[in-house]
Amino acid sequence: MSRKNQGKNQGKNQRNKLSLIKDVMRVFNRNPTKLYNYKQIAADAGAHSEAERMLINHLLQDLKNQSFLEEIERGKYKLKLNEKYITGRIEVTQSGSAYVISEESEQDIFIAQHYVHGALNNDTVKVNLFPSRGRKPEGEVIQIIKRFKEEFVGIIELSKNFAFLVNDFNRNCPDIFIPLNKLNGAKQGDKAVAKVIEWSETGKNPTGEIIRILGKPGENNTEMNAIMAEYGLPVEFPDEVELEAKKIPLEISAEEISKRKDFRGKTTFTIDPVDAKDFDDALSIIKLPDGNWEIGVHIADVAHYVKPGSLLDKEAIERATSVYLVDRCVPMLPEVLSNHVCSLRPNEEKLCFSAVFVMNDEAEVLNQWFGRTIILSDRRFAYEEAQTILETGVGDYSNELITLNNLAKKLREKRFKDGSIAFEKSEVKFKLDQNGKPLGVYFKEAKDSNKLIEDFMLLANRKVAEYCGKMKSGSEKEKKETAKHRPMVYRIHDNPNPEKLQDFAGFIARFGYSLKTSNHLQIAKSMNKLLTEVAGKREANMIEQLAIRTMAKAVYSTDNVGHYGLAFDYYTHFTSPIRRYPDVLVHRLLNYYLATDQGKSKPEDAQHLLNLESLELLCKHSSDREKLAAEAERASIKYKQVEFLMDKTGQEFEGLISGVTEWGLYVEIIENHCEGMVRAKDLTDDIYTYDDENFCYHGRKTRKFYQLGDKVMIRIKKTDLLRKQVDFTLLWKIEERDHHN
Repeated sequence: MSRKNQGKNQGKNQRNKLSLIKDVMRVFNRNPTKLYNYKQIAADAGAHSEAERMLINHLLQDLKNQSFLEEIERGKYKLKLNEKYITGRIEVTQSGSAYVISEESEQDIFIAQHYVHGALNNDTVKVNLFPSRGRKPEGEVIQIIKRFKEEFVGIIELSKNFAFLVNDFNRNCPDIFIPLNKLNGAKQGDKAVAKVIEWSETGKNPTGEIIRILGKPGENNTEMNAIMAEYGLPVEFPDEVELEAKKIPLEISAEEISKRKDFRGKTTFTIDPVDAKDFDDALSIIKLPDGNWEIGVHIADVAHYVKPGSLLDKEAIERATSVYLVDRCVPMLPEVLSNHVCSLRPNEEKLCFSAVFVMNDEAEVLNQWFGRTIILSDRRFAYEEAQTILETGVGDYSNELITLNNLAKKLREKRFKDGSIAFEKSEVKFKLDQNGKPLGVYFKEAKDSNKLIEDFMLLANRKVAEYCGKMKSGSEKEKKETAKHRPMVYRIHDNPNPEKLQDFAGFIARFGYSLKTSNHLQIAKSMNKLLTEVAGKREANMIEQLAIRTMAKAVYSTDNVGHYGLAFDYYTHFTSPIRRYPDVLVHRLLNYYLATDQGKSKPEDAQHLLNLESLELLCKHSSDREKLAAEAERASIKYKQVEFLMDKTGQEFEGLISGVTEWGLYVEIIENHCEGMVRAKDLTDDIYTYDDENFCYHGRKTRKFYQLGDKVMIRIKKTDLLRKQVDFTLLWKIEERDHHN
């Protein structure tokens, strides 16, 4: 039914059972203590046909049998109240069902599609818990306490008297009704951003106004800006923020230099991606007379330029992170700072906050120093250049690079020995033409030049966290008291859920692998062994992804529980303040604690961070923004993958089943890592049963089965660029065809 005729045609077509259940429950939820018979419900739910009224009569009995309703008098029902409610954040799946994550429940609450009642992803909701009917707790959304977002991206559908913004990111989001006087210049087919001005309690469509026109669908800039807008991430900086940034002096005063340790005469260089413009970190290396090494990890001193309370600081707090889409970086700081003033470009004097280590040939830290410095980078390396020098031994600063690489390998070896887990995944990258169209796909893998930088950054992050938060002696109680008086931003990674680990261990056993789960060190060694064993095998990507899902998510927090994946008791983010706001906070706190410990006057720029509650709010905000940025990045990759496959409809590829859901099989094409779906309704050679516990589909007659990790041949059936979806036709399972041939 078209939206233009929706008012005219409403109620003409008989509703399906699912829709009717939804309407019936909405009536009861509005008046939870009122009694209704089936005729009253039918009238209130707008069911006018005799067939619908009789269906409602049967539904009331079904809902009573399922403990959703109770029959108080013969034929009269009311909502069965359990008086058990929880509040939490809802995550809506692609199928329309959802899960509510709440601190009030150890398990996530499953919400069937017809009980979501208009809640959208990340909304804060109140849920009525149903009486326990199985393993998973279930419930119904009875109140949307707070909408996560009020701005939505979609395409304008215009009629004579009104318009709709049709959401092309989220099929669960209702279309937004736009009065003609609120279009603000938007035309038919434009991609635009609407702000909701009224959420109707009873009607299906919220009312909104157009606040930004993004352009024509399908154009690269339009689509990338649409992704940013959909995730609530800003693209442009306000004029006043840009103006404040431009007022920052480019010259470094002699007075400022006199306050800092001078590293300008020491061999220093940066190693970054070939297309990078914001160089956060540099390494310096000097051989000391006693044969040891002085290694400097020099980090851009963003906190020197960005002061608390300034417009720049407020904007950086709000953004919290730079966002990396397929074709661009949307920075946390204006370009004059991120690419010029703070960027550690070669042959330019730059202000840094440094962690300097004296190390022996075994990479043991013998001494350390933290403080503000001035550096002058001698050379800018791309990762590929540095890698060539490491492999050939020929090139600029080859001795220094090889020494750093040898030390990094020893740091890495010790880290893995202590229980660090080696999750390494190749990054999908695109070759783009000048208009952003993908011409090819390639994979970026971490080599020694990448790992060299990573290991020294990990060292600096760990040592800064230890300095700020670790007491050399004292009881656990005294240590906790110290933590209260020395608030710190930690990067934490909690222990994995034992249940998830056991499920994962059971699953991989089917492939002939094992996982020991009795203690952290055993888990880490066993996990690393597993990741090594599966490398290069057909099930590798699927097992790696499932392994990652068994782990908790790394977040920022003032409550230090350690970093499980790295096997560090203390860890923070100190090394990327150009692109991460928590690093700026860490710089301010470190500077404050250094001054305190050295008996110097305490800097004012950290005073506001000493309140634990306020600092924790900043940590949570930064974690939330990081998650949104990661989702936006994935959306941009998905868009380019669909765009890359658009001209390949009808072509056949080998793929691996990467996901199994109630609505179909996800398959990842082996040669380009592009993912699409074989819909369950398109598995027509048999009647298939979905087995959610074993991640597979079983054929009733043929006894065929399709499970995670199976290698299959698919044909590209359809691509939908607006919805970022690719549909595949499943041709056969590779091993079956190989067997028959």
